[in-house]
Amino acid sequence: MKSQSVIEDEIPVRENYVYQIPTSPLIVEITPQERNILSNVGALLEKAFRSYENPDYIAALHLYSYQLLPERIARILSQFGTDFSADQYGAIVFKGLLEVDQELLGPTPTNWQSADYSKLNKYGFICSLLHGAVPSKPVQYYAQRKGGGILHAVIPDEKMAATQTGSGSKTDLYVHTEDAFLLHQADFLSFLYLRNEERVPSTLYSVRSHGKVNSVMEKLFEPIYQCPKDANYDEEINGGPLASVLYGNKELPFIRFDAAEQIFSEKAGQTPEALYNLTEFWNEAKELINSEYIPDSGDVIFVNNHLCAHGRSAFTAGQREENGKIVKCERRQMLRMMSKTSLIHIRSMTQTNDPYFVMEEHLGKVFDLE
Repeated sequence: MKSQSVIEDEIPVRENYVYQIPTSPLIVEITPQERNILSNVGALLEKAFRSYENPDYIAALHLYSYQLLPERIARILSQFGTDFSADQYGAIVFKGLLEVDQELLGPTPTNWQSADYSKLNKYGFICSLLHGAVPSKPVQYYAQRKGGGILHAVIPDEKMAATQTGSGSKTDLYVHTEDAFLLHQADFLSFLYLRNEERVPSTLYSVRSHGKVNSVMEKLFEPIYQCPKDANYDEEINGGPLASVLYGNKELPFIRFDAAEQIFSEKAGQTPEALYNLTEFWNEAKELINSEYIPDSGDVIFVNNHLCAHGRSAFTAGQREENGKIVKCERRQMLRMMSKTSLIHIRSMTQTNDPYFVMEEHLGKVFDLE
């Protein structure tokens, strides 16, 4: 797989650097020493706090991140958290971050609802430390599984195999920024691969891969686009609030985009002008999707959700091709965590007694649970 650079020792110093349009994520090869440190740190935190959701632990997360993470990894993530530059792709692949005990993990559950989180506790600590180094705070969204904690097991579910969700498998999952239908969507995402025996490629797309903002992209700054809720919601054609697809700085913008829901869904409800603009944009964007990376067990993809969209290729859960033959294997299992850099900015959207629990339903609207 092509990469911007492979970091082995230190973050490179860019002297006399010539700008290049980024087309793939940064690849960071984790050393055996760093992997061993992380394993010990996970065990230490588990003994001290029991759960990665312990309020005392989360309150001091940034401190623990800088104290306990290998210094190189902490520096990379700290720099990543504020790098919105023209050559920042918006995703980092940490290869071999963790050693996953497959025997202890046991068979992949049939769906995320039956996941045994007692087996995932150590991984929750490590993932949260990565977010803390940005620095950001792990949060949960009511729009995602009615909360479900700050760590989500993502597992193919046969009943949802054809859906555009993390539980799907039999269709390509179009690239999308997480929760594009929210104004206060996650800032950063981590995807820890516990197993990927089917050898499913992950897909990434960065708004920076276009280079300079062109005439097609300029139209996406207008707030004329429907951002329907994702396939987890069964709703009628959208007639709700509108938003722009690109936002922030006009030269180096952020992106809110979900191709499946905004372009190809019957419930999208776009105006002819909006649909035309989105289709023109998609025709450019789809040529820039990077699908060369096949995650291994223990790999982590860390994503800036304002710069980089993610997805995956279609696959058949529980089987892979080997020497021209189809053989059975353990089904794919991944862990997702989301975080925000400011709890203050999302306060109007959070539960009164839990500033880490986001209650936004759709583009600024809060869930009414009464």
